[in-house]
Amino acid sequence: MARLADEVIERIKRDISLVRLVESQGYALKKHGKDYSLSCPFHDDKTASLIITPATNLWHCMGACQKGGSVIEWVMQTQGVSFRFACELLQKDLGLITEAPNKAPTKNTTTKLTPPLAANADSQTALKQVIDYYHDTFKQSPEVQEYLRSRGLEHAELIERFKLGFANRTLGYRLPEKNRKAGAELRGTKI
Repeated sequence: MARLADEVIERIKRDISLVRLVESQGYALKKHGKDYSLSCPFHDDKTASLIITPATNLWHCMGACQKGGSVIEWVMQTQGVSFRFACELLQKDLGLITEAPNKAPTKNTTTKLTPPLAANADSQTALKQVIDYYHDTFKQSPEVQEYLRSRGLEHAELIERFKLGFANRTLGYRLPEKNRKAGAELRGTKI
């Protein structure tokens, strides 16, 4: 895939109004002198700590996350997409890219999986949900069950009593992205 030209990137940053983009996404901006402010959507924010400066078309959070950037970084953060895809989305808004008329609309091939953990669960409940998830993964994996049988661990009451499980690294695929508020809360980190 070809690299985006610096001129295209600069045109996106210059010609797309960050204020209009943020307002179009449903955020309420408050005029603050020459700048605008809003509650930062990337962390728990009770005060309007995110500042947008129309003169430079940049944004910066003065609160906990300290994130900032141009319209491209804004789209990357709010949509959870890569730099290149954010540029493509913004180019479509600018009219630099148009969809081919004979091209069928593409569908997102990423399957949304329901997370096995409740977002508001306390530590003990979350731990129990993780244990249950890995126990179910074990039950659905004949190869792992065969391995335990070969090691002499084949009693059903043993498996059920101690909730033997199989951690096949699929739990992370079912959790919300870590750069999202829900994903950060589940992982116990701050964005």
